[in-house]
Amino acid sequence: MARAPVVALEIGTTKTVALVGEQQEGGVVVIGMGEHPSTGVRKGEVVDIENAAVCVRSALAAAEKSADVAIRQVHLAVTGGHIHSDANRGSVPVADREHGVSAEETAGAEGIARSIQLPPDREILHSFVQYYCLDEQERVQRPLGMEGAVLSVDMLMLHGVSARIHNGVRVVDSLLLDVADVVFSGVCSALAVVTPEQRKAGVVVLDIGGGMTEYAVYVGDVLMALGGIAVGGDHVTNDLALGLSIPPARAEGLKREVGSALPRPELAGRRIAVPAEVGFAGRDVTLRSVDTIVNARVDESLRSVRRRLEGAVSLHQIGAGVVLTGGGARLPRIAEAAESVFGLPASIGLPLNVTGPAAVTEGVEYATAAGLVLYGLQASKTGETRQPSDGGGLGSLLDRLFDRRGARR
Repeated sequence: MARAPVVALEIGTTKTVALVGEQQEGGVVVIGMGEHPSTGVRKGEVVDIENAAVCVRSALAAAEKSADVAIRQVHLAVTGGHIHSDANRGSVPVADREHGVSAEETAGAEGIARSIQLPPDREILHSFVQYYCLDEQERVQRPLGMEGAVLSVDMLMLHGVSARIHNGVRVVDSLLLDVADVVFSGVCSALAVVTPEQRKAGVVVLDIGGGMTEYAVYVGDVLMALGGIAVGGDHVTNDLALGLSIPPARAEGLKREVGSALPRPELAGRRIAVPAEVGFAGRDVTLRSVDTIVNARVDESLRSVRRRLEGAVSLHQIGAGVVLTGGGARLPRIAEAAESVFGLPASIGLPLNVTGPAAVTEGVEYATAAGLVLYGLQASKTGETRQPSDGGGLGSLLDRLFDRRGARR
């Protein structure tokens, strides 16, 4: 029996996106899409449910029309600077060494690892198995049936502020729709834009949105770090507006038309006319000024991410380099800027694990929604979905999406 289409919903800082995808014989295909400029959202988080709901309603209506389906439930991407990850270990004794590790003992060790102490206002969003250990044998991939005295498991726990996670769900609830699942945006982007070979070699995925930059780091096909910083493309626009004393709309236009992540000394003297507007006098600005402001913010943001990663992983383990996606990845020379900061090769990542409209497959800004479609279809196949507060099950689901040997299932 054919599986029902999946609807992925991303309520982003700058725009709200809805994609409808289905499993076809040739793979995952996006059959419908809709989007609307976002209001009521700041730095990836809902701050006005009513306004955000208007945007969601419009995006879903367009997706319904283009896919010719009736939407009753969605998979929801969530983000925010409040979302953090921590590693935790759980251990249990192996009761019967002759028969080896049992499924119950594996589940017990994972349960202990998940029992991380969090403040009462926070909840676990996802949990990911990193490595199993048997006695002194580290990095066991599949411990079932293996002999040993003590089984341990290292898990990466992703957690956030409950109220902030639930506010996105409330937006959907207000439209009398169901939320089938809640997934961190950074995981979705990584699903969409990197290959099993890249994850095995080690890769850093950066999704640069309007108000957030999310990161996901794989080493040896194991998810080693997840999180985000509340800085994105809108901050570049704001810096230009303040630094050049021009309206924000003009600053956004300058960023899109002539911005560059790295300075261009050969063009430094070029002058750009900015017309007068109500409350703002007309003026000329130099390209040197634009480049200086843009480069300062980009460099600071990338270095902030690098500092976040230093405690979780060695960059020497990142053989496949840095993959940049999200709308901010459209900024010219952003890959070169990332290479300079991380000391690694960098490239732009498009959604490569789905097919459909060129706007999606050739659009870095659709990476999160495309990855959420992939996740949702696999979840519907296995029956593994979760609601906020149930502790998460995404780690095991991702193990099935991509096995530990790096081969696509």
